[in-house]
Amino acid sequence: MAHYTGPACRLCRRLSVKLFLKGDRCLTKCAVERRSAPPGQQYARRRKVSEWGAQLKEKQKARYVYGVLERQFRKTFAEAERGHGVTGETLYQLLERRLDNVVYRLGLAASRSQARQLVRHGHITVNGRKTDIPSMLVKPGDVIAFKESSTKKPLFQGITERIAGASVPNWLSLDRENLKGNVLSLPHRGDSEIVFDEKLVVEFYSRR
Repeated sequence: MAHYTGPACRLCRRLSVKLFLKGDRCLTKCAVERRSAPPGQQYARRRKVSEWGAQLKEKQKARYVYGVLERQFRKTFAEAERGHGVTGETLYQLLERRLDNVVYRLGLAASRSQARQLVRHGHITVNGRKTDIPSMLVKPGDVIAFKESSTKKPLFQGITERIAGASVPNWLSLDRENLKGNVLSLPHRGDSEIVFDEKLVVEFYSRR
């Protein structure tokens, strides 16, 4: 399955929740706030959502937020299922620990899609080593920073001003002066701005 290339705001309206897919624009011109009804004529009248529909909605919400393809998401779920502890909580931690998500959560990018692009183009280093794999999982103790040569490019001129008031989750720390982030611990539930019901995601895959 290919990446969705249509209007990002349409996904937010379809799921009736802010997915923060367009960065700062989501804070000022949110489509959900302007027009809360889902797109399409089929939603002109209210329909009762089935149990399967509710599970699918939560799974799609998680996929769209983290920008993960269905096959990738399925592999991540399988990894969470094999791990120790509660499957839903482990799934959440695996998604939050993705390098592109961490770059975004540190405020080094305006959106997760921009963070993915920065990683793929080799602008990000982990513990001093350049990496171009957005799905790489960070661990406590890792240091995430911009490659020194990348900070001299015009793209990065306004980053210091933009992150001055950035809110960083408790499991991360940010050195705003040097544009470096540290992973302090594993992510905890509730640290994300988007809340999806992991239990429903687990139930969705358990039906198959």
